[in-house]
Amino acid sequence: MPRPIVFLGLGSNLGDREGSLRRALALLETRGFRITGRSSFYLTEPVGGPPQPWFLNAAIRGETDLGPEALLEACLAIERDLGRVREVRQGPRTLDVDLLLYGDLVRKTPALTLPHPRLHDRLFVLIPLAEMAPEVRHPVLGLTAAEMRRRCPDTCRVLRHQPQEGHG
Repeated sequence: MPRPIVFLGLGSNLGDREGSLRRALALLETRGFRITGRSSFYLTEPVGGPPQPWFLNAAIRGETDLGPEALLEACLAIERDLGRVREVRQGPRTLDVDLLLYGDLVRKTPALTLPHPRLHDRLFVLIPLAEMAPEVRHPVLGLTAAEMRRRCPDTCRVLRHQPQEGHG
């Protein structure tokens, strides 16, 4: 059986944001997630929560033999490994790794909702996702990433980030 194509969203707005995202990419590879594509990095205005610094966000595509719950656990462990502490809802964080799409799987449990329940409402997710995979389709809405981006009601600013010297 072929592996599902999985999309993750990454974000950081504390400390070395770019370094945190790059370390998260490396750690995902060591935990059974093979990255097959990555968007540019984007500087994004925070959505909700307390006043806080802008985020650096990206989206990645990959494959895994992990089931969705095991992949979610791996993502949460990587967040903890890189210093994430959950004190304030939607507060600042060293790292956020969200499971956006897991193939065409639709699931709602107390621990995991697929596709991500706010995927279609967040430009900071849709802009990187549409850059990398404009034709990927939301399994419930039936819309592509590009269509969701065009229809998204979010008005927060999302700017392409220029990587630090020496990084790709």
